[in-house]
Amino acid sequence: MRSLAFILIFTGVVVFSSNNANAQCKNFAKRVCRLELSPFIHDGNYNAAILTEGEDAELFKTFYAGQEYRIAVCGSESLPKVEFKVMDVERRVLFTNASKDYVPFWDFKVEATQQLIIMVKVLDNPGGSDPDMLASGCVAIMFGLKAN
Repeated sequence: MRSLAFILIFTGVVVFSSNNANAQCKNFAKRVCRLELSPFIHDGNYNAAILTEGEDAELFKTFYAGQEYRIAVCGSESLPKVEFKVMDVERRVLFTNASKDYVPFWDFKVEATQQLIIMVKVLDNPGGSDPDMLASGCVAIMFGLKAN
């Protein structure tokens, strides 16, 4: 009976901590990352997650013909640089910020409606003080549309 109570309490703590971390990450996206979209208009979605050095994540999004977009990616100050790539559905790289000194955004116009893949990766910190302690923090992907 005690082990069941412990499991229930542990599960509750993990769920609460996870929800709290996600809420803090969403607030980070609202406060900090949304500023990178200016002068584009934010699409209203906040895509953010907690990532650790070396981890990556992907997001699939449909972009519509004739529209001009800005993709902005930012990470917590505690993280090393964040790389992002934009790929088509065949995974051909259309843009990578690694070739542009890790700029936090990319502006582009879509000629045909298509789904694109946005991949973000927190780079390893080669100068980290303790190899057993990896940096972890919020990474957000934001989308903006150019006002007509």
